[in-house]
Amino acid sequence: MAIDTSNEYDSVIAVCKSLFLKKTKDYGTAWRILRLSSITDQLFIKAQRIRTLEEKKISKVGEGIIPEYIGIINYCVIAMMQLNLNEDDPNELELSLVETLFDQKVKETKELMFAKNHDYGEAWRDMRISSLTDLILMKVFRVKQIEDNLGATLASEGVNANYQDMLNYAVFALIKMDVK
Repeated sequence: MAIDTSNEYDSVIAVCKSLFLKKTKDYGTAWRILRLSSITDQLFIKAQRIRTLEEKKISKVGEGIIPEYIGIINYCVIAMMQLNLNEDDPNELELSLVETLFDQKVKETKELMFAKNHDYGEAWRDMRISSLTDLILMKVFRVKQIEDNLGATLASEGVNANYQDMLNYAVFALIKMDVK
């Protein structure tokens, strides 16, 4: 069977985007009130829950890890949108604008994934899902440190690149779990 990373990626994103847009219709863009540090903490909570479920193998609230990975993807998109929006932008955004921004952030992130896949030879396909979870957690801690340093970095990429990496790791995990 031929590997078609692009279509697999798009299938996972379609699931995430569908949920994101449905929630936007239900709640509007209430997420606009969140500071980046709060979004980072949401990413931490989701990744930590995945790790706990991977270790304990039992969920007491009935939801497994797939919804958490979907949440990581959607919160990463929210974070990247928030990075480009400012206080002058309205808190309530039109659904069509949200969809356009969602698509733009995912397109940029997918392009980064293909550039890295070229260099790494799709090594993620041979990784354990638990390692992808750990990489997401590591990236969360990196973002928290950058936030604590008020955005200053000496030799590392900024928060946007870390959000992109977390999004891509979550997509890889969902591809490996055959989410479509």
